[in-house]
Amino acid sequence: EVQLVESGGGSVETGGSLRLSCATSGFSFDFHSMYWVRQAPGKELEWVADIRDVGSAYYGDSVKGRFISSRDNAKSILYLQLNKVKTEDTAMYYCARDRYGNVRGQGTQVTVSS
Repeated sequence: EVQLVESGGGSVETGGSLRLSCATSGFSFDFHSMYWVRQAPGKELEWVADIRDVGSAYYGDSVKGRFISSRDNAKSILYLQLNKVKTEDTAMYYCARDRYGNVRGQGTQVTVSS
């Protein structure tokens, strides 16, 4: 059974940083691309980033240059470093097996205050 468990969310002020983690199990993590998606209140799910099995990462325009995705294949953990956060980054963040979030964890809430 695929399990994705996010953690690390919380409240942070504008311009601050936060690191999210996603512990995974039930599949061969090191062979799969992984994704971060988020959903702000009243909005649709938004693709944030994906990181390929070899570590190359790609980002949505709204987070490019501020967020960094990484992975530890030995531990089957995915990370998302949020830097220079903005109020519009407030959302529930999910790690996912696809960029549309069809298979995702329960999420971790990030709230950015000004």
